[in-house]
Amino acid sequence: MNSLHLAYAAIGTLSVLLALFSNRIRELPLSGPLLSLLLGVAVGPYALDLFPLSTETRDSLLLEGARVLLAASVMTAALRFPVTSLRGLVPQFALLLCVVMPLAAVVSGTAALVLGLPLALAALVGACLCPTDPVLAASVVTGEPAERDLPERVRKLLTGESGANDGLALLLVGTAVAVVLPLTGPGDAVGRLLLEVVGAVVLGTVLGAAAGKAMESATSRRELEEGPSLVFTLLLAISVLGVARLIGVGGVLAVFVAGLAYNRTVRRGERGPQQNIDEAVNRYLALPVFVLLGMALPWSEWIGFGPAAPAFVLAVLLLRRPPLLLAFTRPLGLRPRSAAFTGWFGPMGVSALFYAAHSAHEGVHDPRLFAAVSLAVAASVAAHGLTSSPFRRMYVRVPGRNRPGGLSESEDASGR
Repeated sequence: MNSLHLAYAAIGTLSVLLALFSNRIRELPLSGPLLSLLLGVAVGPYALDLFPLSTETRDSLLLEGARVLLAASVMTAALRFPVTSLRGLVPQFALLLCVVMPLAAVVSGTAALVLGLPLALAALVGACLCPTDPVLAASVVTGEPAERDLPERVRKLLTGESGANDGLALLLVGTAVAVVLPLTGPGDAVGRLLLEVVGAVVLGTVLGAAAGKAMESATSRRELEEGPSLVFTLLLAISVLGVARLIGVGGVLAVFVAGLAYNRTVRRGERGPQQNIDEAVNRYLALPVFVLLGMALPWSEWIGFGPAAPAFVLAVLLLRRPPLLLAFTRPLGLRPRSAAFTGWFGPMGVSALFYAAHSAHEGVHDPRLFAAVSLAVAASVAAHGLTSSPFRRMYVRVPGRNRPGGLSESEDASGR
């Protein structure tokens, strides 16, 4: 029996069941990704052992499945707010991407040393874990409760950061891979990666703007039916991802830039129906990836880490982002409670799994890489899935909120 086809059938069937009960799941204290993860554990080799999954099949599914899911997710992030409303946050995004993300990689890599990993491999673990996952972050910043309870500035910062740093993390991951596998010098690797990033920005800008102009033209001439218009941006994401892979530039970053360019070109009124579809796909496409992760969790390697495993988890969850965001409260234009909330909800998820699988594809076959990354991701899915609703309600109850419906951007930026 083909293990890849069996994995497709098992993961797809379990995800369909989760989607069928989505309304009831929303009422539970557990998030959809966490339930998917637990379901994968239940049918995996350490429980019912219903579906055997080889390492090669796991890495292949994670690499391509996470790549497509990230493309859909970063496209959704790029379209969530009007581009014009994000211009005032460019310095804050630069701080998050150019300072906070590398520091998060250093903190996570340092924490990985407690697992007994070599320095180069620990640095690669830190690079894989540094981006904020757009799939899990979307559950925090979208939906009626989030729009009602959270300041728009917080939602914009998490959205923009999680969309951009998934592509830009390629620089850190690629450099770390070059250190682990010294086939070429790190300097050569950095030069090649910079070209991939620049190429992704150019490609995304051109294709996104062209798609936006084409959408405007087709809409004005009434040549576009309602069905294709609803999924147009998802089709655009897949198209840009494919072209980027063909010419050898960063696919996830190219899709995010294309989304921004498209968002800038198309009138906002035409984005409403598309955005509803995008958010739904972003939410439910994630389920198969987390079912797969639950089936593939390397429990024996985790046990082999010994008491260092919980120490690593606590260090990554508590030190990777919260202290950094609190340290940059004023430059980010946030109140301390907003900085604490934003610092905690920088989850690790699909993007970390993608870069771990990407590293394996590049030749890093040390099983401790996936063991460390999957341990941090599983802990993040559990911790952030269990705390998203309670922490949001705690945020609302903190004194100082003058009215319901969330603080405006200017109020939250005042720091008072």
